[in-house]
Amino acid sequence: MNQSRPKAKLSRALGIPLTPKCVKYFERRPFPPGVHGRARKKPSDYQVRLLEKQRLRHQYFISETQLRTQFDKAARGAGKTGERLLVALECRLDALVLRAGFARTIYQARQAVAHGHIEVDGRKVDRPSYRVAPWQTIRVRERSRVKPPFQVAAAGAHLDGPTAPYLEVSLSDLRATLTREPQRSEIPVSCDEQLVVEFYSR
Repeated sequence: MNQSRPKAKLSRALGIPLTPKCVKYFERRPFPPGVHGRARKKPSDYQVRLLEKQRLRHQYFISETQLRTQFDKAARGAGKTGERLLVALECRLDALVLRAGFARTIYQARQAVAHGHIEVDGRKVDRPSYRVAPWQTIRVRERSRVKPPFQVAAAGAHLDGPTAPYLEVSLSDLRATLTREPQRSEIPVSCDEQLVVEFYSR
């Protein structure tokens, strides 16, 4: 699937809204795009697993290569591969910038990191894929805090509910600390990770 595909159409193809703006659009048209969207045949087992993998990939806005690399690392570790994969993805810097409320969408979060607006433990990090470790602190850089998007974030506009339990957040300071690795039940993504494991293990 094309990363640049319009978010509303992509949301319908995946069966999940990818941005807050897509939620209402998706609720009005909760079927795949195209003339045959309402009357598609029952998908094969392969298609079910492929769709689940694509859903996960697009919720974190990463490439197929990045997802495969993370899966291979998770498969080599101890414990459940699917859960390890999701924990690794959730500890990416761009994902935590989103969870902390510093950005409204994963696309904004990735852009904020890539444009050099974010620091980790006082050092600028411009790699969205950077793996944040427990007790590292993420912060919007001093010179970036005056920019309108971060002023909006500091006012709490991007948080619909409580912050993630594995983050200690001070929105007024645009600062967040990862206090521990997240548990699978706390990770707010729509995914049956076992289907993703089965897709890559076939």
